[in-house]
Amino acid sequence: MTAERRLYCPVRQRHYTFVKAISLRAGLGSILFWSVISAAFIGPGSVTACAIAGSRYGLDLLWVLTFATLGTVWLQEAASRITLTTGRDLGQVIRQSYSEPTGRRVAWALFGAIFLGCAAYQAGNILGAVAGLSLLTGLPAPTLTVVVGIGCAALLWIGSTQGLANMLGLVVFAMGGAFVYVAFGTPVTPLALTKALVVPTMPSGSLLLINGLIGTTIVPYNLFFGSSISPNQSLADMRLGIWVAVVLGGIISVVLLLAGLLIPNDFTYAHMATVLAERLGTWAGTLFAFGLFAAGFASSLTAPLAAAITATSLLNVPRNSPTFRLIWALVLATGIGFGLANATPIPVIVAVQAINGILLPFVTVFLFRAVNDRALLGEHVNSLSQNLAMGLVVLVTAVLGGWNIWLAIAS
Repeated sequence: MTAERRLYCPVRQRHYTFVKAISLRAGLGSILFWSVISAAFIGPGSVTACAIAGSRYGLDLLWVLTFATLGTVWLQEAASRITLTTGRDLGQVIRQSYSEPTGRRVAWALFGAIFLGCAAYQAGNILGAVAGLSLLTGLPAPTLTVVVGIGCAALLWIGSTQGLANMLGLVVFAMGGAFVYVAFGTPVTPLALTKALVVPTMPSGSLLLINGLIGTTIVPYNLFFGSSISPNQSLADMRLGIWVAVVLGGIISVVLLLAGLLIPNDFTYAHMATVLAERLGTWAGTLFAFGLFAAGFASSLTAPLAAAITATSLLNVPRNSPTFRLIWALVLATGIGFGLANATPIPVIVAVQAINGILLPFVTVFLFRAVNDRALLGEHVNSLSQNLAMGLVVLVTAVLGGWNIWLAIAS
């Protein structure tokens, strides 16, 4: 028989059953479910930032991906643990942990940060999707921006986004498989790879890109998005699903960086498509172009929806209300605006990932406070090791983000 125990939740006067043993079926189902988190951060930002890191700095920034992948696991597990333990999502818990009007002010401040982050991401998402389509079709960027924008708006309006996002996510993972093959052709020894994954180095001029690699992996809105969609599963299933799904996403980021080593000059999408075509055949260059479009289009659905869902969580905005639709429409319009302006995608994508890396500590401080509230979580509060891990993420991102802001002001 499967061992069980009963957890009493004093906040909602409800009992929750947590299964100690993990069945194969439940474990695989949890991994597939939580792959939405890894699919959300494997977008144009990851493709661009990781490949540029490899092209410009070789293996020197691989440690950032190790840190960011583990940080994603630790933070996402904490946010989902709150939901599974209390029956409330992260935004509700944060707001209700303060008395009014402080709770309302905190909720609005957090929503403002998440909204700005989603809008920044959306600029990169639309530009990435358009860049992929441009490689495939050769059509002008403004025309393709209108096509992508109308498609996203239609799917968001009718609510039929999940199935398409999952399908496009599969294309992205297929593209990742092609990069795995390419990465094996790079002149990197296992010892050098292992050392680069764990030993921090900061080459001159790399700070913005470091923040970008963190911001494109530890996506702030994913904490609210994942918390809001957490299924009714055991803590053990949730942890297994998050660990496996996110680590797989981290591996794809690593091979993207390794593939960037093969680009002799500064990174461009055309160079990357050429490298894949030379290594694997013409089909691989086409797969990259379509994968870049798929990553951008899937993320173009996720970012606006995540902003609106965060408003539901923090501000009690009803789902599919006019306000809910207005929020996702404003985020979508931001990306469309950058596309119509014919902005150069790569600098914009790197910059917006860095912006989210800078915003990250602001969000994680509130998460850290919530998962240490014993009155809320009882025995499921953070352990010492979990606090050390989360504290490291908050400290490192705060220092790097603050340093980046200081350099920007000074220059």
